Amino acid sequence: MFGVLQKPKSVKSVIMLPVDEIAASPFQPRKEFDYHELEGLADSIKKNGILQPLSVRKKDSGYELIAGERRLRAARLVGLERVPCIEHDMDDRKSALFALLENLQRQDLSFFDEAEGLQNLIAQWGITQQEAAERLGKAQSTVANKLRLLRLTSDQRERISNAGLSERHARALLRIADERVRDDALDNIIIKGLSVADTEKMVDELFDAPEAPHKPSAPKRLPLIRDVRLFINTITRALDTMRQSGLNAIADKKETDEYIEYTVLIPKTKPGDIFQRGQKSPDKQFSRRA
Repeated sequence: MFGVLQKPKSVKSVIMLPVDEIAASPFQPRKEFDYHELEGLADSIKKNGILQPLSVRKKDSGYELIAGERRLRAARLVGLERVPCIEHDMDDRKSALFALLENLQRQDLSFFDEAEGLQNLIAQWGITQQEAAERLGKAQSTVANKLRLLRLTSDQRERISNAGLSERHARALLRIADERVRDDALDNIIIKGLSVADTEKMVDELFDAPEAPHKPSAPKRLPLIRDVRLFINTITRALDTMRQSGLNAIADKKETDEYIEYTVLIPKTKPGDIFQRGQKSPDKQFSRRA
């Protein structure tokens, strides 16, 4: 049974190490560092110095950072040649655990970075979710929910982060199994600025019923999508892209009580505007029926 990982206790004194001899930690879970925040920290260091020493461990080629990468980067911005450090005796596993714990305790670590850090910890060291949860002082369900976020594609995760959406937005999108439908739903959230409640409502409307928890003994059931507008919008965006490229694509849309049929003809020569056969305006036609 593993206990909660504690910060290392050391009776060693603070040592001043050259900045150039400290290598970044290969276990750093944080992928992005806000430059403006680093500038603010650099200003503070210039006025007050580094108040909390960095944690390092000895390596053959010098030292490797365990914790304190923001302070190290800010020190480099200031132009410091040496920084205060405390050397610890840690193997790779303990160093990885401590790097993740140190970042988890900071509120500005993104939920995707946290999930990737947990995944790397579990995969690299061959431990279970339960063991990771015990070492980090978290519930196993919390770890499992974080890892589920990585089911979103890398592109979807990047768009969610860039749009400033919350973890609850991401969790709502995870209920949509089809990646293309999920992409369209994400477009809708970003364009309309949907709240978490509105996002959950939109996802509910895509299905006959909310997705039930997975049970190994239960037969798999594909959800019935009640709203096909997301698919129509995908076709519309593709036609718009061709029009912007100057392709004279002919799109013929037929709609019956049972289905919607699209026929698209794309000529190889003589670029021009997209138009719909028998229709006055493609934009009006799509917006009215979609």
